[in-house]
Amino acid sequence: MSAVTAPAPVIPPLTVKGRVTQLHVIVSEWTKLHSLRSTRWSLAVAVVLTIGLPAIFAAITSSHWGSMAPHERADRHPLDIALAGVNLSQLAIGVLGVLVITGEYATGMIRASFTAVPKRLPVLWAKITVFAVVSFVLMLPSVLIAFWASQAILSKHDILQTSLSAHGVLRAVVGGAVYLTLFGVFCMAMGAIVRNTAGGIASFVALFFVIPPLLNVFPTSWQNAINPWIPNSAFRSIFQLTHGSHSLSPAGGLAVSLGYVAFTVAVAAVLLVRRDT
Repeated sequence: MSAVTAPAPVIPPLTVKGRVTQLHVIVSEWTKLHSLRSTRWSLAVAVVLTIGLPAIFAAITSSHWGSMAPHERADRHPLDIALAGVNLSQLAIGVLGVLVITGEYATGMIRASFTAVPKRLPVLWAKITVFAVVSFVLMLPSVLIAFWASQAILSKHDILQTSLSAHGVLRAVVGGAVYLTLFGVFCMAMGAIVRNTAGGIASFVALFFVIPPLLNVFPTSWQNAINPWIPNSAFRSIFQLTHGSHSLSPAGGLAVSLGYVAFTVAVAAVLLVRRDT
């Protein structure tokens, strides 16, 4: 007796055929970004640090103002207090920037992404776009809230009062958000270059936190010539209220920072196309 062969299932043709476009890739990257728990935690930490540290700093300054020495009071500029959180929240933003791309290499999901988008570069552009927009949209309100909160806490000390309409203040406050955004994109590009989470984090930590203090071993004239152009100094110039003769202006710092970001992204793009995965 011959076995009865069941008919093969018929798969109906797709009524709608999708096409890989940059917009579709951006939507895909947004879905991946906001669905990860690490993203929510990192961004939450960045927001809390950006707002919370200035509030704590302002409260301590306000309560001890009467007992501070003149040189200690001179170091307490209200804008420095308001932007104190940027110095710590940059770590959360930088780590997240690295994880956005190295996390896919670690799990192997990057192969699926490149299978869906064989040209590869649209994936990089989408990751940068989504991450930059999310970072700026969250960090801009955070630094503004930090400014208003610190000013409210310092309200009983007239010498520590300033406003967004004062010369350079609004530019510096917005510059804090721009700094965090560019810093995050730079770290993401470093992650794309090394394709390893630990390596990516070590790279931006070395460039921004290890190398600058090491320059102190050089003569002062060398430091004055080199220091303004290193990534840490150039990026930080973006949100500085004033600049000295041996530091870049905010506009100059922004231009140099954009150059660093563009160069790092370009290297990441070239390697992304040439590598096997």
